[in-house]
Amino acid sequence: MAPPPTRSAPPKGAEATPPRGTGAIIVTGACGRLGRQVVRLLHRDRRVIAVDRRAFPDRPKDVSHEQIDLRRKKLKDLFRAQPIEAVVHLGVMHNPRASSAEHHSWNVTGFAKLLEYASQFSLPKLVVLSSANVYGPQADNAQFLTEDAPLLGGARFSEIRDLIEVDMLAQSFLWKHPSTETVVLRPVHILGGVKNAAANFLRLPTVPTLMGFDPMIQVIHEADVVHALTLALAPGVRGIYNIAGPEPLPLSRILKTLGRPTVPVPYTLGKALVKRLWSLRLTSFPAPELDHIRFVCMVDDARARAELGYAPRVDLDTTIRSVDVEQW
Repeated sequence: MAPPPTRSAPPKGAEATPPRGTGAIIVTGACGRLGRQVVRLLHRDRRVIAVDRRAFPDRPKDVSHEQIDLRRKKLKDLFRAQPIEAVVHLGVMHNPRASSAEHHSWNVTGFAKLLEYASQFSLPKLVVLSSANVYGPQADNAQFLTEDAPLLGGARFSEIRDLIEVDMLAQSFLWKHPSTETVVLRPVHILGGVKNAAANFLRLPTVPTLMGFDPMIQVIHEADVVHALTLALAPGVRGIYNIAGPEPLPLSRILKTLGRPTVPVPYTLGKALVKRLWSLRLTSFPAPELDHIRFVCMVDDARARAELGYAPRVDLDTTIRSVDVEQW
């Protein structure tokens, strides 16, 4: 589904955080690594409400923290109690050990509730952090996928289907509610102090690789993702944007930069081994993750560069090495 054109765009290279208004910005998933950085950046100029079931003991003093489950009606009370200017939705569960029912309930049902209140209270701005993984690594992928490419990430990896559904719900809301400036960001593999599949894979003391496969990989530093989120808050910006980091490079080059020893294995053996280790709870990587070190899944971020004024600020070497020096 192609996004509609933006109504306007910020000056290229300008900081896009709009000036302080009378309303507050809600940041869901605020206690995660990215959420904390977004909160600490936005609260300098805006009134911020951090929403997360987890504790946030080191939050800035002027930030309100609501330990709210998005599926509960208490979230509605936040919209009712005060004007809300924007919501930055980062509260997507990425726990591969959680059941499909739990994933769906938290990610899809919770987000649907948020959209319901956004519509009911005429929310001016909604920014949703999705992922380029929704496209899925495929043998026949184009070299660089645009925002119009089909979302096939769930075809071989069922655990990502609810993330695709969240993305699709946001797209539908974008079209049905033009009065709300909805922005969907799809960043490539995020590195830094985050704990996700890509960063955890690169932190392995010895990294398995697949014989005959050395796909081109795109990575982005967490600070660049936070920067893109703030750009998305600019007045007038709406649509779907791929967010990439510096230039792509082969997986082997990334591992060489980190100085990681590797163990090449045949795909069939690697898949069987990962399945066995997963069943014994000796790995955090389900077998479908192997497709990311097998096939290419790169995106074209020209739209974000042209319309958001986005460009990565962290160089490639620093981005790669951040998995070691910035562990959270």
